Amino acid sequence: MSLPEAGEEDHHGMASFRVRGRIFATVPDSTHVRVMVDEMDIRAAVAAHPRACVEFHWGERLACVVVDLDRATPRLVQELITAAWSRKAPRTLARQLASSTPGGSRRPR
Repeated sequence: MSLPEAGEEDHHGMASFRVRGRIFATVPDSTHVRVMVDEMDIRAAVAAHPRACVEFHWGERLACVVVDLDRATPRLVQELITAAWSRKAPRTLARQLASSTPGGSRRPR
């Protein structure tokens, strides 16, 4: 993880990626990643990449997008992970990344 202050911790037996203690992605198995982006990004990813992305609900709440790593492009995975990290990171930290990235932070396509 090259994102600032990103780290890996166990979360109920699966790997989770966090920034300052806040989970932005989990890895339930070797071919999927659950990415905690906002509802708009979840729906956009599923609409644009229906073979690679599916919605994941926690109860009645739309919680994240599940990405099939065998079907998703590395660019899509990177964009979703970066968006999720930006959503969970403190604003000052997210602004630092956006200002250091050419074109600023981008929404997943």
